[in-house]
Order: sequence, then C-alpha cells, then structure tokens
Amino acid sequence: MKYLIWMFVLCPLAFASPCPTGQAKDEATLGQIEQAWARSLEKQDVAALGCILGDEFEDADPSGAVTGRAATLEKAAKGPGSHHELSDLHAHILGDTGYIRGVAQAMAPDGKIKAKVRFTDIYVYRDGRWQCVAGHESLFPKQP
Repeated sequence: MKYLIWMFVLCPLAFASPCPTGQAKDEATLGQIEQAWARSLEKQDVAALGCILGDEFEDADPSGAVTGRAATLEKAAKGPGSHHELSDLHAHILGDTGYIRGVAQAMAPDGKIKAKVRFTDIYVYRDGRWQCVAGHESLFPKQP
C-alpha cells in the first residue's frame, strides 16, 4: 500500500509537462511563484508544487516539525484543498538566491480563517527557474 501512495504522488511528476524555465530573477517573480504555490495547494496540484520545491526542500512548521519534499507533496495530494490568501509579501534577491516573507491565511469554505501564519521561503535560481529549498512558518495567535 505504501508503494501505491508513492506512485500516486510521484507519477504525476514524471508524466506532467516540464517545469517552467526562463523565469526572471526579480522580486515580482518570487511573489508570483508564492501565489502559484497557494493555488497548487487549493487544487491539490502536486505536479505544479513539485516544480516549485527543490529536491532538498525542508519546511519547519509552526509545531517545530521539519518536513521534506516527499512528505510535503504527499500532504498536498491528500488535501483538503483550502483557499489560501497571501498578503504582506516582501521578496529580496541576492544573486542566485532569494527569499520572500509574507502572511498566509487558510480559509474554510464559510470564509472563516482556519490558520494564519507568517512565513519565510528561501529560493535558489538554477536551470532557469526558482526552486524553494527551505521554508518556515510561525503561527499567529488565534483571535477571539
């Protein structure tokens, strides 16, 4: 059964259209990639998310757990695909490295906020595209 799950997660990546190349090395592009990431989570689009995440990707979530690329893709495939709103995005480019900070809100179907985090994602530019290699989220306190 475990192998079937891995095939479900990885096969779409093997047969999907190639990842975009020729991406600009600017702050606006990192913002667009973050928006594409949010949409890929909503649509459970593992192939699109796989293009964004580098092979060495690791994410530190609000609980302190560190998750690698494979587990992140598996979680995205399982959903549920919540609506994600991004705000307060601030990107910075330093040669072939970039990072972006922002606020992400996961919204329930009724419009209520399920979770709100401040995030930082670190990217490297290689093979003509940006790939996220590390991320970190800090949870905002719940509002009454």
